Amino acid sequence: MTLPDIIKDFPRVPADIVERAAAFQPAILADVAGRRGALHGRIRPLHSSMKLAGPALTVEVRPGDNLMIHAAISLARPGDVLVIDGKGDLNSALMGTIMMNACRQLGIAGVVIDGAARDSLDIIEMDYPVFAAGTNPNGPTKNIGGRIGHPVTVGGVTVHPGDFIIGDSDGVVVVEREKIEALLPAAEKKVRDEAARIAAIQAGDTAAKWLGAALRNAGVLNEGETL
Repeated sequence: MTLPDIIKDFPRVPADIVERAAAFQPAILADVAGRRGALHGRIRPLHSSMKLAGPALTVEVRPGDNLMIHAAISLARPGDVLVIDGKGDLNSALMGTIMMNACRQLGIAGVVIDGAARDSLDIIEMDYPVFAAGTNPNGPTKNIGGRIGHPVTVGGVTVHPGDFIIGDSDGVVVVEREKIEALLPAAEKKVRDEAARIAAIQAGDTAAKWLGAALRNAGVLNEGETL
């Protein structure tokens, strides 16, 4: 059976899991997810203070055309994050102030665009979280079909509708919807372990105890040799 271009309903990460997972840095979640899921570093917040978290509402567009983004805004549920596969094109912006105001009014948690945005100073002033590959003052067309609610590739990472999205000043991380809840205990442990290690460093214990073995395994040091 052929799927429709617009899939209106799909499972999402539950709101309580979003709330729990949002307490962690994206870096922590990427680490416990196997050091994977981070979008390419070209996709950055328009301002370093911006943060977002929520289930993905995926959108695929033709470069430079935002017709399907308007449709997605109409279909979004409060708490969704728009995740837009704009093919990395930076020749024209896909969204600006007017659309971002509509997103905020509808309760959309934020926007991730593998493409360009515009009106960046206005968006920063309104403090709405937008992560994009760049900016461009050119406006988009609104003529070409695309897809909503299908898997997309954004920043080199496959994102399925309903996956967990989190972003901060480091960038954006995606965790599969089915995996995020099970990773939370490991994330909690990693936060505790890192806090303990930082405390030890501040107390003078700066040695990386794993380093010698790693260097010997890499062939840099001979067996029995130390730095």
